[in-house]
Amino acid sequence: MGQKDIKNRISSVKNIHKITRAMEMVAAARLRKAEQRIEALRPYAGAIRRMTRQAAEAAGNIPQLPILNEHENENRIGILLVTGDRGLAGAFNSQIIRAGVRAGNEYEGEGKEVRYYASGRRGVSSLTFRGKPPVGQYTGFTDRPSHADARDIASDLMTAYVDDELDRVEIFYNGYISPLTQKVTRETLLPLQEASILGDEEEHEDGEDQDSKDAADHSRALVEYEPDPEEILGRLVPAYVEISIYRALLESTASEHGARMTAMRNASENANDIIDDLTLQMNRERQAEITQEIMEVVAGAESLI
Repeated sequence: MGQKDIKNRISSVKNIHKITRAMEMVAAARLRKAEQRIEALRPYAGAIRRMTRQAAEAAGNIPQLPILNEHENENRIGILLVTGDRGLAGAFNSQIIRAGVRAGNEYEGEGKEVRYYASGRRGVSSLTFRGKPPVGQYTGFTDRPSHADARDIASDLMTAYVDDELDRVEIFYNGYISPLTQKVTRETLLPLQEASILGDEEEHEDGEDQDSKDAADHSRALVEYEPDPEEILGRLVPAYVEISIYRALLESTASEHGARMTAMRNASENANDIIDDLTLQMNRERQAEITQEIMEVVAGAESLI
């Protein structure tokens, strides 16, 4: 490969470096906004969680509402995969798809029917390519999901559960830990009895200590519900499912921006390494040409002696 070819390759790699660097900066800016949205959602999500738990405790037995009925057999499983609309984010999309399909294959191995739902074009296309076309497809909003998007997804899942089309609903998404770390998270949305909201262990929001928990328990005993707790619980449960999906969408968005920022940073560093290697190769080629010319001049001078 001559110097001209090497120069062309260096120019191409420099252009790629500019693009990856710009994409890294854009992802970093969007990541900060996504982090702010997660922080803003946490108090509301925590309040919905506490209200739902308190109403369930006040109601005593779980009221006989369609959305709260636990099916006798779990033969039809709904799996919601939360992915992105775009790629160039490392293993962000593929690890969710692998985890969801692996879980679906395990259920199918037990003789159960699995129905897939996918948020994000990457999830939809990957499932379709694998011969598992999703029943529900939700695309076009993964860069900035809204509560309305979560409501649409939750409505389809809750309707399928109430109509006995699904006996269990699980969600897979990338939980946001840091720009460098995303954790594949698997949660049960329905039946509510198996979701974390009515579990024995309560997560304390915002570092809630035992004293504040005792105070909350005391104040809860003095609460009078109007209308009755059963009706309130029936209104809170759909809101809880919606906010759970919305939180997963926001976590996934932040994870996607973090993964893309990291991937583009690695790509930029690799581009710099390639440029350095090509520059060294070009210098060697130039040095070889100069050496060859000197040898030709010396040989010509010797022939004249």
